[in-house]
Amino acid sequence: MSAYRQSPFANLTPVVKNLLIINLIFFIPFLLIDHQNPRGPVTTIFGAFYFDSTSFRPWQLITYMFMHGGWEHIIFNMFALFSFGPILEYSIGPKKFLNFYFICGIGAGMLQMFVQAIEVHNIVGAFTISASDKHLLSQLRVPDSLQVDQAQKLYGIYMAPLVGASGAIFGILIAFGMLYPNMELMMLFIPVPIKAKYLVSFYLILEIYLGFKQSTGDSVAHFAHIGGALFGFLLIKAWGLRRLQ
Repeated sequence: MSAYRQSPFANLTPVVKNLLIINLIFFIPFLLIDHQNPRGPVTTIFGAFYFDSTSFRPWQLITYMFMHGGWEHIIFNMFALFSFGPILEYSIGPKKFLNFYFICGIGAGMLQMFVQAIEVHNIVGAFTISASDKHLLSQLRVPDSLQVDQAQKLYGIYMAPLVGASGAIFGILIAFGMLYPNMELMMLFIPVPIKAKYLVSFYLILEIYLGFKQSTGDSVAHFAHIGGALFGFLLIKAWGLRRLQ
């Protein structure tokens, strides 16, 4: 290799590098076992389920961050981590960056679960449902007390796991936008540079809009993204970190 051509991985910081590796390690069993089943055994163990689901386990609020539902999902998240993570790790230090990543990811999962709890309460008047209703939903049957659209909503909440590093990634994006608001970024298919504060604001507003719109067939956990961004914002403020550009 020419001395003038540096590897794109040469400037990877240690925490970002290890997070990339762990995500890829978790993705291998998904490809081998769950690639044709979005609720296969690996995803059921490590994806995050609603707290009242029979599949919920406490460790899932951490492990779900390392699970992804396909190539597009993991490539987008890992590219964002690769692009923005090293700069943030350099700025705040490896230990604080690692704490930041996990707090944002866990916070994202908690906010998503909180929103799910509100949705369950709006349907059945409580935050939990009976064991018999859970069994019927798992069999794709509609409980007598519910309408079809209500059963479909509950099925999505109880049976569909939350997966992906997107919550932690949105925390990183918010932190980057706060610390480097005027750094100009080049985006694919956009021929002009965009300042970080505008790009991050656009993504956040879009996620808030899509989260409250709740379009039919939209399986993206928008409130997890919002949760990661919220916790990222709060951490930057709580730690007293100042803009660097």
